[in-house]
Amino acid sequence: MIRLDIFSDPICPWCYIGKSRLDRALEARPDHPFKVEWHPFQLNPDMPKEGMDRRAYLEAKFGGQDGAVKAYLPVMSEAEASGVEINLDAIARTPNTLDAHRLIHWAGIERKQNAVVDRLFRAYFVDGIDIGDPAELVRIARAAGMDGDVVARLLSSDADADDLRARDADARRKGVQSVPTFVVANQHVVPGAQPTELWTQVIDDLAEQLRDGATESPEA
Repeated sequence: MIRLDIFSDPICPWCYIGKSRLDRALEARPDHPFKVEWHPFQLNPDMPKEGMDRRAYLEAKFGGQDGAVKAYLPVMSEAEASGVEINLDAIARTPNTLDAHRLIHWAGIERKQNAVVDRLFRAYFVDGIDIGDPAELVRIARAAGMDGDVVARLLSSDADADDLRARDADARRKGVQSVPTFVVANQHVVPGAQPTELWTQVIDDLAEQLRDGATESPEA
């Protein structure tokens, strides 16, 4: 197996689009060599714990309503071209995502990361759910097959919060400046929401390299 580390934030639209494109490549190549692991990167590490009004957040970030609209035009264009559903009108709040990242971390321990990440993206971008709300995170965990009671107890504590903040900070120190950022085999950095065709080509190239390596004689 080859590691594919993904730095992402569940409120990042490009991360959502990037995952959808990657998923299509993985579905097209079911024998792919990737072992996928998701890692924390908060777009807004200083966001208040309760989050904030979505419109106020966007206008502050992009310098007013017109700036926010212009910023999201390419997002909506690429989402439509990729068949990715995004319902911006449904999103009322921009959450603090630390607890969502904690849930992703715990899902990884149970090998349910992909299911949880999927549900977080859809909850936020399609259903407009506040994924900073612990009750909503518990519902997402249960839907992914996790023990909701355990997740509720963990969320009511500070379990792993410092570790997730440290991992986020470490990623920034190592050069991750935006998300999504993909790291293949701990060597090759692939930034941005890359097209499905790129990922299928990467998988095919890796498969060829693995085949060549397996058929080499010991004397080669």
